[in-house]
Amino acid sequence: MSTRVRAPFVITLLTGAVAALVVIWPQAIGAHRLPVMASVVSFRALLSLATAVLALAFAVFAVTRRRWGVAAALAISLAAMSAGNGLVLAVRGDGPAREGAGDLTVMAWNTYGGSVSPQTIARVIEETGAEVVSLPETDAFAAAQVVGILEHDGVEMQHDTVWAADGGEPIPTSILISTDLGAYARDRLAGSTPGLPSGIWRPVRGAGPVVVAAHPMPPFPELIAQWDDGLSWIADRCRDGEVIVAGDLNATLDHFAGHGVDGGDLGRCRDAAGAVGAAAAGTWPAGVPAEMGAPIDHILAGPAWTVDRFAVLRGEDGAGSDHRPIVATLSRR
Repeated sequence: MSTRVRAPFVITLLTGAVAALVVIWPQAIGAHRLPVMASVVSFRALLSLATAVLALAFAVFAVTRRRWGVAAALAISLAAMSAGNGLVLAVRGDGPAREGAGDLTVMAWNTYGGSVSPQTIARVIEETGAEVVSLPETDAFAAAQVVGILEHDGVEMQHDTVWAADGGEPIPTSILISTDLGAYARDRLAGSTPGLPSGIWRPVRGAGPVVVAAHPMPPFPELIAQWDDGLSWIADRCRDGEVIVAGDLNATLDHFAGHGVDGGDLGRCRDAAGAVGAAAAGTWPAGVPAEMGAPIDHILAGPAWTVDRFAVLRGEDGAGSDHRPIVATLSRR
């Protein structure tokens, strides 16, 4: 390699190495919650595929045109980005998650403004045996319909719905809790994620888990502050060892970095998918294969719980929502 070729090659390669590090692990420099990057890192699989295609294109160009400087360096850098993101996804796992009977089954499903019929929601609840169900973007009327259908089938659940504070989005979040867990009441002093509603429900007699139905804002550039505040609110709820969080968190494991304490992923809570090696399966959008989607829907469990099983339900892509439902089975330690 001549000196004339070596300088551009080395400079581009070093620059590409820095860029690869940022793209593969943005939390290393705190870029994982910055505008644009927060959205980009959500789609690691697509990013890995795109950089692989670009690496191949630059490699072909370098060989056929004998441009061994910038083109070759870009091919190497892009290949590193692709391999690095692929490795992260491989480590996180795409399931199937391990099986387990467990003590409690939790489900979450963003129903896209109520686009999923109550009959479909009730059917999935019955099929999974879910005892706690978080339903972002489902209003009180639809939640009541679901409960009525379940009651007709011999499954008794209580329901409640929260709305955003004044100035927030007119999008509700509902919760369904099995009556077998006892009576529950919403903690009205706990506040909510800003912009979109989240709530916390506590057992009236203190016997069951503390339940949080969560739906923070998405990480759009103009909403980054509200989104980050929403994750902080959830992390604060996870100080309680009994807590279980379920919902559309508009965040991946990458975005949790910096919010975990005492070995938790978010506050003291562990991510159910991450705990069983199924954290790479995409839950949104449902219109693309799960292998290419963003895993932004979560079930989190406080340290009083262990995770037995987690699954992204891929058979409901035609149900009307742009999200896939998720289910986890938990056991008390």
